[in-house]
Amino acid sequence: MNFRVVSALILRHLFLYIRSPMRLVELIFWPVVELLIWGYLTMFIQENTTGDFPRIITYLLGAMILWDVIFRAQQGVAISFLEDVWTRNLLNVFVAPVRTSEFLAATFGVGLLRILITVAVLSMMALALYSFNVFKLGWTLLPFFMNLMVSGWALGMISTALILRWGQAAESLAWAVPFFIQPLVAVFYPVSAIKPEWLQSVSLALPPTHVFEGMREVLSTGVFSWEKFGWAVGLNIVFMAIAGSIFAWMLTMTRKRGLLTKFATQ
Repeated sequence: MNFRVVSALILRHLFLYIRSPMRLVELIFWPVVELLIWGYLTMFIQENTTGDFPRIITYLLGAMILWDVIFRAQQGVAISFLEDVWTRNLLNVFVAPVRTSEFLAATFGVGLLRILITVAVLSMMALALYSFNVFKLGWTLLPFFMNLMVSGWALGMISTALILRWGQAAESLAWAVPFFIQPLVAVFYPVSAIKPEWLQSVSLALPPTHVFEGMREVLSTGVFSWEKFGWAVGLNIVFMAIAGSIFAWMLTMTRKRGLLTKFATQ
């Protein structure tokens, strides 16, 4: 892998954001709206509920911020691909001596930058408006962050593979794919709340589930579960291998059939 090629591809996307301020607005606007909605909801519940509410608001806001890590990582891969489609630049990228691994590494880098911007904004707003400090998770924040980011990258590769297969008519999948699994990964509630019970086995087979369960355990007991961390890492390795294979296979098939030219002319 040539890191100069990777850095050049990342720089190309940075130029797009710098020269198109509306892209930065989109990057921040929707996460902020979602944070405000969950924040207002939890404040309303607090005013009308007695009991152990501080822990509940911590769960909701913490889960919302961590969920955005998955979503932004997935968007970094899928939207970076679509940016090249929209700007008629896809053929230029793949005609150039760019390996598939270098292309993916660049989209991963873009996803990381999107995550850092979004999480920084949400963390400051959550602290200022709701006195919630996501960094109270301490050093455990890093393994949670890394696992969710890898999960998002895997979803991004799957999203892009589906777009390669069905063309621009499937562009909506770039936003929809993460929400297909959101009800199953126990973002805002424990796995035990998922019904029917057989779906709990499906939930436990997804890497983000163990991250969100681990987050709630840290917030409630202060203990980091190495077992949940191990499951998240192991499942992420499997999912990355599967997603990478699907993406590489679909890209190879698209090249052989000459469909990249169709993407460039639509």
